[in-house]
Amino acid sequence: MSDLAVRTDGLTKRFGKQLAVADLDLAVPRGSVFGFLGPNGSGKTTTIRIVLGLASATAGRVQVLGQDMPGSLSRVLPRVGALVEGPAAYPFLSGEANLRRLDAADRHAPAGTRAQRVAAALDRVGLGNAGGKRVRAYSLGMKQRLGIAAALLVPRELLVLDEPTNGLDPQGTREVRNLVRSLAEDGATVVVSSHLLAEVEQVCSHAAVMRHGRLVAQGSLEDLRSRGRSRLRVLTPDPAVTRAELARLGLGLTPVTADAQRDGHHDTGDERTTDGAAVVLADLPEDAPLPETLAEALVAAGVRLRGFGVVQETLEDRFVALTGEGFDVAQ
Repeated sequence: MSDLAVRTDGLTKRFGKQLAVADLDLAVPRGSVFGFLGPNGSGKTTTIRIVLGLASATAGRVQVLGQDMPGSLSRVLPRVGALVEGPAAYPFLSGEANLRRLDAADRHAPAGTRAQRVAAALDRVGLGNAGGKRVRAYSLGMKQRLGIAAALLVPRELLVLDEPTNGLDPQGTREVRNLVRSLAEDGATVVVSSHLLAEVEQVCSHAAVMRHGRLVAQGSLEDLRSRGRSRLRVLTPDPAVTRAELARLGLGLTPVTADAQRDGHHDTGDERTTDGAAVVLADLPEDAPLPETLAEALVAAGVRLRGFGVVQETLEDRFVALTGEGFDVAQ
C-alpha cells in the first residue's frame, strides 16, 4: 500500500491558451490533514477536480489511494468524500430528504442503515435540529454544513473539502475545525483547500502552497516554518552607526517589517519614532555570530541599545514571500 493518499506527477491542465496547473508534483501523506493553500485563482480547485475525476488533465499522472486515476474511478470514489465548489442541493426539499436522495443514489451505501446514517451525519455537522427544514431556508453556512454532511454519509478513507468554512460564523468555523480533527483521528486523510492561513495553521499537519498554477512549497507545517528566516531586530537612536556595524559584520539589512511599521518604527535613515529611536533589521544566516556577540559588538561600536532581539519569520511571512500575495488570516 502506498504511503500517499494522493500523488500527482507532472500534472498539467490547460484551458485553451491559459495554463491553469503547471507540472504539479503533489504528495499527500496518508493520515494527514493536508492544507492546500493559495490565493484565489491559484489552481487549487482545478487540481482537486482533476484528482477526483471531475476534469481531465492535459498531461501528467494522478494516483488516489494507490490507484491510477481516472482509470480506477469506480473503485476509488466510493472510498472518497468530497465538497467541491460549494454544496448543491434541492432547495424545495429538506436537508434530511436531500441526504436520503443522495445516499440512495450511491449503490455502495446500505439502504438498511440509511436513516441512522443520515441522522448521524446531520448531528455531526450541527444540523440535527434543522434536518427537517427546507434547504431554501438555510443560510450559506447551513448549506455548507449540509455539503460536509453529504461527504460523511459513509466512512471515507479520503475527504476533500474545498473551502469548508466558507460562509460560517466564528462558532461554526471552530466546529468545522474540530470536525476535521476528529475525522483525522478516526484514520481518514483530509485535504482542506483554503485561502485562509489561520484555517491551515490550526488544523493541518502538512501543507502545499500554490501560486499561478505552480507548486511553490510543500511539506509538514513544522518543516515549512523551519525554512523561515531569522532576523535581528535592533531599536536604537543610532541607526546609521548600527547599519555600518552590521554591514561590517556581514549581515544583510532588510526593510522594516509590517509589525514595526504598525508600531510607528521606521528603518529609513533619518526617520525616527517619537522618542528618537529607529528600528534596524538584519537577516541572520546560519553561520551568523551569536546574538550576545552581536550585541557586544554594537555596544563596542557606540550603539545605544533600547531594544535587541532575534525574531523568526512567521508562516504568514513565509507564504507571502513564496506567493508574492497576501492571505486572509482570519475568518
